[in-house]
Amino acid sequence: MAQSGLESIRNVALLSHSGAGKTSLSEAALFTAGAIGRLGRVDDGTTTSDYDPDEVRRQISINLTLLPCNWQDTRLNLIDTPGYADFAGEVMAAIRVVEGALIVVSAAAGVEVGTEQAWAYCQEAGLAGLIFVNKMDRENADFKRTVSELQSMLGPKCLPLQLPIGAHNDFQGVIDLLSGKAYTGSQAEEAAIPSSLEDEVSSLREKLVEAIAELDDDLLEKYLGGDELSLEELSNGLRRAVLEGKVVPILAGSALKAVGINLLLEAICRYLPSPSDREAAIVGGAAVKPSHQAPLAALVFKTTADPYVGKLTYFRVYSGVITSNSQVWNVTRNGAERIGQLFLLRGKSQEPVAQVGAGDIGAVAKLALTSTGDTLGSQDKLLKLAPIEFPEPIFGEAVHPKTKADLDKLGTALSRLAEEDPTLKVRREADTGETILSGLGETQLEAAAEKMVRKFGVGVELKTPKVPYKETITAAAKAEYKHKKQSGGHGQYGQVFLELEPLPRGGGSEFVKRIVGGAIPKNYIPAVEKGVNEAARQGVLAGYPVVDIKTTLYDGSFHPVDSSDICFKIAGAGALKKGLSLGQPVLLEPIMNIRVTVPKDFTGDVIGDLNTKRAQVQGMNPENGVNVIDARVPMDEVLRYAIDLKSLTQGRGRYTTEFSHYEEVPAHIAQKLISQKQTEKV
Repeated sequence: MAQSGLESIRNVALLSHSGAGKTSLSEAALFTAGAIGRLGRVDDGTTTSDYDPDEVRRQISINLTLLPCNWQDTRLNLIDTPGYADFAGEVMAAIRVVEGALIVVSAAAGVEVGTEQAWAYCQEAGLAGLIFVNKMDRENADFKRTVSELQSMLGPKCLPLQLPIGAHNDFQGVIDLLSGKAYTGSQAEEAAIPSSLEDEVSSLREKLVEAIAELDDDLLEKYLGGDELSLEELSNGLRRAVLEGKVVPILAGSALKAVGINLLLEAICRYLPSPSDREAAIVGGAAVKPSHQAPLAALVFKTTADPYVGKLTYFRVYSGVITSNSQVWNVTRNGAERIGQLFLLRGKSQEPVAQVGAGDIGAVAKLALTSTGDTLGSQDKLLKLAPIEFPEPIFGEAVHPKTKADLDKLGTALSRLAEEDPTLKVRREADTGETILSGLGETQLEAAAEKMVRKFGVGVELKTPKVPYKETITAAAKAEYKHKKQSGGHGQYGQVFLELEPLPRGGGSEFVKRIVGGAIPKNYIPAVEKGVNEAARQGVLAGYPVVDIKTTLYDGSFHPVDSSDICFKIAGAGALKKGLSLGQPVLLEPIMNIRVTVPKDFTGDVIGDLNTKRAQVQGMNPENGVNVIDARVPMDEVLRYAIDLKSLTQGRGRYTTEFSHYEEVPAHIAQKLISQKQTEKV
């Protein structure tokens, strides 16, 4: 595929709610543009975009996919993205490297939560956009209702550029409102406008023309003067309005029947911005103008482990040119990076190219230093592009290897997964000994586990993480323990007196020595402390670590021959266990600060649900049309809150959590936990 000038490139992200038909639409676009010779189907697992085995099996997009094609004289870099909320990281990566967005809406389902989210992403990123009402051939397809929902939920600037001819089995084609021409069939053959639609066409065209004229003083003067605006004037005016975000044109069609696809491709070329229309943000608040002659600045927006070529790095060039078999400077890592053969990707197919210029998107294999979010540039003039802002993980599960062989390879596989997907985080929970994999939702983690088996040969089970409970005492106590053993030869002897006091929450643990008169020789005191610390790892109630206590060694006795370090270590541990039992021990549980952001309609349900989870609501504040609820809630109650909140709010709610403090577990719950632990030991 030939390299293109900046003005003749369109980088476009396809966004939608899951199931609106992005993947089928991208397939129809590739087929219509002649980039592929056969139209694949999602149901058959034969689409160019969803080639990953997990995607084929689940019949949903999991990864972003590059789908370049040519339409007339324009190079289109389409990026198909997942519609499922768990894979929002892929959407954010795609949005970061495009100038335009195509939001796909199902004519049967209308505006869904994913549509609203896609719109919010576009608004936040300042992307110009088009809306494509897909599935006009489906039962219950209703263009008018969908347009009304779009205007109600996304704003009045969403205006029809096309009107469909018929719907469901009668769907034939579309009418272009600017040109006033009708086009039918997959070949977009010109046809007469049905007489039944003439009045509607006239009315919608008038609204569109008025909206375009209002944004340009010269056009407005001509329009108010009663002069007819030419098609070229309207087209140019609409492009300016789209680029400025003041109008979002709505188109219609059917991806499965490839009807309206030609006109959609033309609209993308005509109305969406090229790379030359937008500067790239660099760290420090400045911007870089796209140019082939400028120093190199390329952003890495995805990294994947390809089973055939190894690590594959996707990048977008903002300025300069990157060539095959060259060397570049990784500005982020401050190191040189060797570039091998460059590729243009279309799904899983790779086309070798000599270079990738400004405005274009490419890939390269086997980079050593580079990770997602890094800037590749020139050492002579360092330009660091603003990195991609990925959502923070909110849902975690414990990863348990199935076999000893899986355990040996687990660490490497998890680090490779996290490298591929920056929304996945891996950590070791010291208190429970579990490895926790965190992401955006259950489906994402299930897909990650399947990928570990397929790509890295590591079998794992995902389980709800254990809660890192602690134990402490609520009353001061004194305890004595004597370790005495005689079995021929040297005996064993050590006696320890301890005083235990509770400390404030979060006070940690202290060991104090208050020995007088040499009751215990100084050289044995560290052994007592070691015994106390080791015994504190397992409390007397349920075997959880002991915290927030002050242990004072105040007396003891020794034998000049039979005493040793080990004797006093055993005595220290025994005395602590006795003291814990006498100090009215209790269980402590971690309390989390949780911030839940929900639409106003769902606020009551969410607060009611939080109350059932033993939450203490701290406050609620309205913010940009939503309510933000702040609460404190036990960790045990919100380990699977991502699933609960999605169900409660139809996917419209989101939340963040952070550790706050430890608090005493209510007696009835503590008793259950203790019983469970005792059962596990049996």
